[in-house]
Amino acid sequence: MVEISADIAIIGSGPGGSALAYRLKDCGAKVVVVERGGYLPIEPANWDAEAVFSHGRYKTSEQWFDVVNGTSYRPGNHYWVGGQTKMYGANLQRFRKEDFDDLEHVDGVSPAWPIAYENIEPYYGEAESLFAVRGEAGVDPTEPYRSSPFPFPAIPHEPAVALLVEKLNASGFKPHPLEMAVHWEGAGCNAEFPCSGCDGFPCYAKGKADAETQCLRPALESKQVELLSNTLINRFTTTPNGKQIVAAEGTRRGESIAIKSKMFVLACGAANSPLVLLRSHSSAWPDGIGNTYDQVGRYYMLQNQSALMSVRPFGTTDLTMQKTVGIHDFLFEAPGFYYPAGAIQTLGKLTGLMIQSDQPYLPSKLLDGMVKRSIDWWMTSEELPDPNNRIQLGKDGRIEVTWRPNNEQAHKVLLTHVKKMMRGAGYPFNFHKRFGIAANAHQCGTLRLGNEPSTSVCDPSGRVHGVENLYVADASVFPSSTAMAPTLTLVALSLKMGHVLAAGR
Repeated sequence: MVEISADIAIIGSGPGGSALAYRLKDCGAKVVVVERGGYLPIEPANWDAEAVFSHGRYKTSEQWFDVVNGTSYRPGNHYWVGGQTKMYGANLQRFRKEDFDDLEHVDGVSPAWPIAYENIEPYYGEAESLFAVRGEAGVDPTEPYRSSPFPFPAIPHEPAVALLVEKLNASGFKPHPLEMAVHWEGAGCNAEFPCSGCDGFPCYAKGKADAETQCLRPALESKQVELLSNTLINRFTTTPNGKQIVAAEGTRRGESIAIKSKMFVLACGAANSPLVLLRSHSSAWPDGIGNTYDQVGRYYMLQNQSALMSVRPFGTTDLTMQKTVGIHDFLFEAPGFYYPAGAIQTLGKLTGLMIQSDQPYLPSKLLDGMVKRSIDWWMTSEELPDPNNRIQLGKDGRIEVTWRPNNEQAHKVLLTHVKKMMRGAGYPFNFHKRFGIAANAHQCGTLRLGNEPSTSVCDPSGRVHGVENLYVADASVFPSSTAMAPTLTLVALSLKMGHVLAAGR
């Protein structure tokens, strides 16, 4: 077995792990970042819709088991240096102040976090700066207090989108420039390599600000930070009393490997982080590390998510980069519905091939004609934490997912009002697709933060209850899903954790 020593071992190079490595690069500690995948190749296929969507070129080949329906499925996980951000839509939003408090929904209450918005606000600003976020403050009425401006101005709207924004404003809606982490001015993404937006594609133009480019690469410039790619960690070993992690064990290119460190940070994502803990059973932790109260893997959340294509019958929209608008008019209530409904934002531009990969029997000419006349949206409503929704290991080691969506009435209300809004703006034909268990880009929960070990896995700082040197830095710690994109909050929490670890506390 190959043995590697470090002061701090970070398991996972997604936004949480890479942001933490960036924060720790100058603290004097030897930091090892471990990633199960390699570097995603920059190649023409990055923007090939058939390769990316029809064949899942960059998606894992793993099969997970859907316990509710009794079937296997291929999840939307991407194991690369930089994690899921290699394929993400680059929308970086702050959670709202209300998201950190108890928030009543039509189907129940979204619980308060053990930290307040004020505790994380300065780190939101640091995260926006680190990821070069483009936006405009003071336009979105739901925007929380901010102590720092956006690092860069918002991406300008293309003509068809600008006209839509004008019509929506005239109708009393409050669209705002979407917060985007892209290198826009002077970069290839709006000049030499025009693309349809970041959603679901790797960036062939090197214009997307992701965890690898913004965090890990600068961190690796330090002699104190090392990356072990193509290295899969399966489990931790502990001291006999279970209070400290001794090593992270796994395989690297067919060889067994053990990483020994003073401090360990788990950042494998909401599905894989609990699996590492569940595999780490011992006499001290018979049901897996941190699992004394059977909390590891519970409260798995995906959000309620749909795509909407709004089509007008006459004239083309001629859109390339339409992903520049967000609307939160229905975030906390909708007309006649006094509960949160959800958030909407424009998607990366749909293409006929993208739709045909999901609807193979629709004629390509019909789809091509529709997308030339459409503006496309992504809609999210909060999914409430349910202890019965969970990630588990089967007896044969398979990954089992028990998931039943909830708070669906709110999402139906959101769909109804968005379609009505678009009809009023001159887009009478609206077609939506609801996403299910395999669309896990916003997965969270499973190792939630809390003050009580009986109802949570991590304390408010992210340290696993009962273990002195194990922290978690990914979206598994979220007590609630909210209706917002999770990445910025995840990065902010990691930067906050980095200040603690760098100080040696």
